[in-house]
Formats: sequence, structure tokens, C-alpha cells
Amino acid sequence: MTQEISLQDPLRFHRKAPPCAVVIYGANGDLTKRKLMPALYRLAYEGRLAPGFAVIGVSRTPMSNDEFRDRMHDSVKTFLEASPFDEDLWRSFAQGLTYIAGDVGDAESYTALAGHIAEVAESRKTEGNVLFYLSTQPSQYAQIAEGLGGAGLNKGEGWRRIVIEKPFGHDLESAGVLNRRLQAVFNESEIYRIDHYLGKETVQNIMAFRFGNGIFEPLWDRTHIDHVQITAAESIGVEGRGAYYQEAGALRDMIQNHLLQVMATVAMEPPSYFHSDAVRDERAKLLRSIRIMRPDQVAANAVAGQYGPGRSGSELVPGFLTEKGVSPDSQTNTFAAVTFLIDNWRWSGVPFYIRTGKAMPKRVSEIAIQFKTAPLAMFRRATAGAEALPNVLILRIQPEEGISLKFVSKRPGSGMQLRPVSMDFNYGSSFGERSPSAYETLLLDAISGDATLYTRQDMVDASWSAVQPILDYWATQKFTFPNYDAGTWGPAAADEMLARWGHTWRKP
Repeated sequence: MTQEISLQDPLRFHRKAPPCAVVIYGANGDLTKRKLMPALYRLAYEGRLAPGFAVIGVSRTPMSNDEFRDRMHDSVKTFLEASPFDEDLWRSFAQGLTYIAGDVGDAESYTALAGHIAEVAESRKTEGNVLFYLSTQPSQYAQIAEGLGGAGLNKGEGWRRIVIEKPFGHDLESAGVLNRRLQAVFNESEIYRIDHYLGKETVQNIMAFRFGNGIFEPLWDRTHIDHVQITAAESIGVEGRGAYYQEAGALRDMIQNHLLQVMATVAMEPPSYFHSDAVRDERAKLLRSIRIMRPDQVAANAVAGQYGPGRSGSELVPGFLTEKGVSPDSQTNTFAAVTFLIDNWRWSGVPFYIRTGKAMPKRVSEIAIQFKTAPLAMFRRATAGAEALPNVLILRIQPEEGISLKFVSKRPGSGMQLRPVSMDFNYGSSFGERSPSAYETLLLDAISGDATLYTRQDMVDASWSAVQPILDYWATQKFTFPNYDAGTWGPAAADEMLARWGHTWRKP
């Protein structure tokens, strides 16, 4: 049985990964070039990878080991962020890179892979440990898992784990089918569903902020918090990915996975101790507590949007309907905003507003926790309304990770004049060191057997259950799209949704 790493382990972020081979399906794709290989190289640069480490690339494109190494060399040099590239280190790292061509539908390709893994285990001393990373089309996840099982690659001398990227299904039913097919081959403890948002430093820091400080956790409930806003905005449009995006949409692409996981991290109960199962139990419990909307409640609590032509900053952005691969009458949402309610003792009556969209005024992801105002405005005659401004705690996820607390303070001089001020914490300036990328963190965790930041099956089922009524209702509607201009904060209906609660969206 694999021993899991406790978050109480003081060496968790300094540990070395055990020997293993990482088998990447889709090794010639963008994710491998832009994220996975730069992250693995950076782990090697920091001395986190064991000498017995190897990468086996798999895709349909025929190429030799040297050709694969050359392609990965160019990709790492191009996409390595805020890190030096060391040619000597690369030569050592590249010795562990090999490649095998194969089609995921060809049973013989898995037999060939089994032989290749055995050779690598012998030459690189990987102790038989294998991490399969599926960087392919989601429709191929179950097929690849079954192919690995058919060749006996789900079992071996060492441990075997499989990592899959989101989306985990297209709806609640398909997610259930995918899970059953995966679990027929791998144990649930061996399945790592990766959500790169959970690898971001600020998202991880939510737990440290809440549970490591005695100041805020006593205020973290319906008595003190008025509402919570979670925003994930992109300033760009779909930029040529219209055909893919038309099948997904903002609700599926961002809210069902990333942002509901963020909400669960913000709102979950304290785990009894920091261990992957305990943390994920609390996240799952929170997701199961989300009130499921009836069809007649969806229109008032969920807003779909689609951007038309406009300007984002100095750039002209074409409308979504004019993108290549997009149907001229597409009903795909490029913006989605939802009001979620949580039916538990801590959060009863507190709305959680989540919004995400393409072609918005700026790229920003943040969590804004708005506290209730003071019960008595004793300085109201001299504050020009400043005292009525609520305290807001802002957790910035991107582009600049940090935390900000807004409160009112007395202005210098005579008289009791109040004005709003901010207390800011910035990761870069406070710690003076580089934050690891989400994929560095998550890859190291998967290799080390720490599933804390990965999504479990019951969490996937609960998040799909929360959004399925919205998807079902929207499928019956004929929207008048586009309903917001590129470069704006979304359709007016999203503002009206909050206005019904007496609230307004923040303008980050």
C-alpha cells in the first residue's frame, strides 16, 4: 500500500521524489511542451528528482529518442518561466528522456510500451514505479486506461498511478461512466484527477490563512460574513480555440471544476489533521452541501453570456460568433455567473457568487470575502459614507498572488474623518523567492503519493450535481447572444442577479 505524505511533514516542499518513470501520453502536444516538461526540468534544477528518474513520451508521431529530446529542449527553453536554463543540466536530464510511437487504439502499442518500461526500469533504476500522465483528448482517457490494464501495466513491481486532466466528463452521467471505466483498471487511490488551480500558491494558502491563524477562523461564518465573490476573468477571447470552446463553455470549463474546488477550499470545515484523506473529506462534504437548484430557480441564480466584438485594453477583440470553428448561431456561454447557497450550519443564508468569462477588461482571479458592516455607524456625520464601506478580504490568485484586507482608518489631522485603506501582502516581495508553478507542485505531489491537491471521485460527482440543473435548463433556452461587449464585465443580467440580494460585483 502506498504511504501518503502528511501535510504536517515539514519537509513536504523540500522532499525529493522517489525513483520513477513518468509516461506522458500526448507527448507531442501543447500541454507537454508548455507546462509538463518545463515543470519537470525545473524540479530537476532544484534537485527534487531522484537519479533514477525517467520520462517516456508516447504519441502517434514517429520520431527517434534524439528527435524527442531536441523538441523538448526547444520547448523548455521557450516556456521555462523565471528560471535559468542550464545546458549541462539539460544534458543530464535528457539522458532519462525516451520516446515510443503508438496509437491509443492499438493493443500492440501497449505491449511495446510494457517492454520499453521494463528496459527503462533496468537502465534508470526506477524500481518499477510508473506515473501515467494522460495529456490527450478527454475522450481517450478511459480507452488508454483500459489499454494499460489489458497489457498488465496497471500492476507491477513498484507503484502505478494515473493522472488525468479535466474535464472529468461532460456532465454528471458521463462523469460517472468515466469513473467506472477508470476504476475497473486502477484503484481510486491510484487515480489522480489534476486541477491546476489547486496547485496555485494562493489557493493552497487559503488553508494556512484560515487554520494557521487565530484571528480569522472565528469570523469565518454566517454571523460575520455577508457574502463571497469568486472571479476568474480572462482579457483574451478564445483566440482560435473556438471549435474546442464551443463544446465546453464557461460553466463546464471553469465553474464545474476549478472554481467550485476553490469555493470548497474557502468554505470547508477544518479537517481533524492535515492529511490528504482528511482534507479531501471536508472538501467533498462541502460540495455535497451545495443547494441543488430546481428548474424554476435557475433563471434567477445563473446567468449565461457570450461576448460580441469590442476592445480589451488597446486590442480589438472579434466577437465569439466570428471565431473559426464556431457556429454563427452558437449558444455556447463564454461567460457564466452563478449564485450558490450552502446548506450547512456555518454558511446558511450566505450567497457565494462565482463568475468567469472571456474577453473581460483584465486577466484576474480572486476571492473577495465581504464582511458585514459595523452594527452602529457612530461616525456617520463625518465620514462621507466611508464608515458604511464593509471590510473586504481579497485573496488574489492571479496574475499577482497575494492577500489584501480593506478597512477604514482615521485620516491624519483634527476631526474624526475616516477613509478606506488597504493592508497588502504580496508573495514575491514578502518571501523574496520564486513560487513554484502549479504543475511543479502537482507533479511532485503525484510522484510522491500525496493526493491532497487532487480531486476525488465523490468531489467530481458533487460538483457535477451542483451545475447539472443549470446545464439542463440552459439547454432548453434560446439565448439572444452576444449579450456583452468584449472588454466589459459581462451581461447586465449578472448585475441584476446580485442586485436582488442587495449586492454589487467588485471591479477588481
